[in-house]
Amino acid sequence: MRDDAEALAAAHELAATFAKGASERDRERRLPWAEIELYSGSGLLAMTVPRDYGGAGVSAVTLAEVIAIISAADGSLGQIPQSHFYMVEALRLGAPEAMKRFFFQRVLEGDRLGNALSEIGGKHAADYKTYVRRDGDQWRLDGRKFYCTGALFAHWVACVAVTQDPRRRHICFLPRDATPGLTLVDDWSGFGQKTTGSGTTIFDGILVPADRVFDHETAFENRTRMGSFAQLIHAAIDVGIARGAFTIGLDHLRKHARPYGASGIDKVTDDPHMIASVGDLKVRMTAADAMLERAGEAVERAGREPSDDTVIAASIAVAEAKIVANDVALLLGSKLFELTGTRAVLEHLNLDIFWRNARTHTLHDPVRWKYHFVGDYWLNDRPPPSTGTL
Repeated sequence: MRDDAEALAAAHELAATFAKGASERDRERRLPWAEIELYSGSGLLAMTVPRDYGGAGVSAVTLAEVIAIISAADGSLGQIPQSHFYMVEALRLGAPEAMKRFFFQRVLEGDRLGNALSEIGGKHAADYKTYVRRDGDQWRLDGRKFYCTGALFAHWVACVAVTQDPRRRHICFLPRDATPGLTLVDDWSGFGQKTTGSGTTIFDGILVPADRVFDHETAFENRTRMGSFAQLIHAAIDVGIARGAFTIGLDHLRKHARPYGASGIDKVTDDPHMIASVGDLKVRMTAADAMLERAGEAVERAGREPSDDTVIAASIAVAEAKIVANDVALLLGSKLFELTGTRAVLEHLNLDIFWRNARTHTLHDPVRWKYHFVGDYWLNDRPPPSTGTL
């Protein structure tokens, strides 16, 4: 992967392939092993490796568009590499030089980085019970994670754990298939994004070499684009799911929908109410696309010219885009049925895949708080907190 244009071309090519089996994979909950290998083979998973380390170093705008293109074809395949790109950025921002060089080279050679970040059962999402502590010249890792998207497909599992004194988040990298005490359980049972493999990961007294651990807290003590970068990808997933619903909805509308009996209209495509509805949805879709691109530009600037001002601007722009993406993904997934009629609910068509994927993914981070932070910024000039969710 050499540049942005190559990345976009590869994304369109992959999306055409991924779309063909997306509904069947979802219906059967068949994990996309072959598709993930195609993803790796395309070079797209290495596209954010910085140019100084041999990568394409594509812009945040391109990254968001690639994710949206893939998500329009298959929302699960759009979601799976989110944590991979997060970890590449985390390495760029905070890892020691030797660690950067090692993992960037591994990614360039096709390795995938999986996520073991979130937990269930705590007071809140950041109430971590997974601990990593010094053990001689190594670290010892114990804990249990859930929502581990990408871990099943990964070559390296990246676990976020806290130290006991003080409670600082560290990222530990473990080889997926060669770590005693590492157990991955395929127990994700969500009604949406069924094939992301976002299940449980268990760490049982695992010894981790010191050169596979780094302090992730530094990405948030001083403002960086870490949070906006992560959330940009989430916004792109939602926009992509909305695009997929819009495209499929129009196709079914043209081919299968019938006009209202008392309307006197021969073709549903001549129904003025239907035409107006499509126009309304297209305007909303275009607005979401534009806000995603605007947010990508802000994140790119925050990476190129890092400062409190550019990082805050990126956080706000991404939060605004995420709000719009959230709403349009849910709206399009639901409106698809209203446009196409009762036939659309037939199980074999599986058209609810878009709403289910959107409803599941939009729960990752509550937009009600994004409204709050956006409003507080514009009304009171208060910057948002420095976190991985903004």
